Amino acid sequence: MTVPAKCDVAIAGGGIMGLSAAYFLKTLSPGIDVAIVERDPTYEFCSTPRASGGCRIQFSCPENIRMSLFSIDFIRDFPKTMRTATQESPIDWVEGGYLFIVPPEHIGLLEANHAEQVKAGGVAHLLDPAGIKARWPSMNVDDLGAAVHTPHDGWCDPSGMLQGFKRKCIELGVRYVHDEVAALEVQGTAVRSAPLKSGASISADHFVNAAGAWSALVGEMAGMKIPVSPLRRFEHYFTCGNPMDRLPYVKDLARMAFRSEGAGFSGGVVDGDEPRGFNFEVDHGYFERVVWPAAAHRFPALESAKCHRTWSGLYEQCELDGNPIIGNWPGRLDNFHVCTGFSGHGMMHAPAAGRAVAERILYSEYRTIDLSRLGYGRVVANAPYAERGIL
Repeated sequence: MTVPAKCDVAIAGGGIMGLSAAYFLKTLSPGIDVAIVERDPTYEFCSTPRASGGCRIQFSCPENIRMSLFSIDFIRDFPKTMRTATQESPIDWVEGGYLFIVPPEHIGLLEANHAEQVKAGGVAHLLDPAGIKARWPSMNVDDLGAAVHTPHDGWCDPSGMLQGFKRKCIELGVRYVHDEVAALEVQGTAVRSAPLKSGASISADHFVNAAGAWSALVGEMAGMKIPVSPLRRFEHYFTCGNPMDRLPYVKDLARMAFRSEGAGFSGGVVDGDEPRGFNFEVDHGYFERVVWPAAAHRFPALESAKCHRTWSGLYEQCELDGNPIIGNWPGRLDNFHVCTGFSGHGMMHAPAAGRAVAERILYSEYRTIDLSRLGYGRVVANAPYAERGIL
């Protein structure tokens, strides 16, 4: 598409977050002129198509729980909402549930988080080891203290969700520009224009940084330090040679997370100490060294597990506290809105986060979920606002 010289809102990044913001801008204000600048329409290295597709309310921060509740409803209705005049938008939603497990010394933590989830209106069941074993007989519960099961959580096809958003945005009139933001020109307390790699330039009333793992680089162009780094993680598809229960998305405090997928399982173990950087190389020994021992300890039947495929992707890791950064820099960059740092929760929170960005731009306030505590102010103040135990 031809680069527009001027628009109302210009978005750097056409991944799931940029597309969601564009979608809500156009549905809340159909006459608004929105342009997305995306350097790779094939999304080869985009985080979302490499994601697990999980969606859960199992958080401790009320903002994350409420974002999940909205997003899960949105994802459930996605095929209908995102249907275009020429194409369906299936994303294969599976309401398989989540199961978060903890050892005895962390029962209090899990109970506090469970209380927050129920308070926010979620359906969450606290289980003791006997209750866990009754539901999932193949699980080793000897070293467990408790679990929370959220039956209405689940997973979907992340690539289908990304493409569905893209098709709908284009149908709604969003300008989708194949180019790359090369610089940001700042005057006073506002970004005025974005010179592009092609030599063209876009001026706008508002700019959105939705560049995911690359968002810190975009922030630097405007003099805004964003504590977000690319963190490589692996996803594995594996099968079991022994009979196994069908599993929800099982997670623990050591960041093991996997679920049933077809005839096998999909998941892995995130290494938070992985060196930061844009690294997409696959360590084909990681499953046997790290994932298989953890999975087989929890489910002894997985002693016979066989890994069939491993792929890598990037978390946009918020180094301050692991929570997203959503908002502008008041008094310094009033019209430059960031939406990044989701640390592995981007796809599941994209609908709620995109709506939040649209509300801030259109109304200068949040009108549904108040995400003020996730704003850039906490970065300036070096005041982390982190999840309790749940990553």
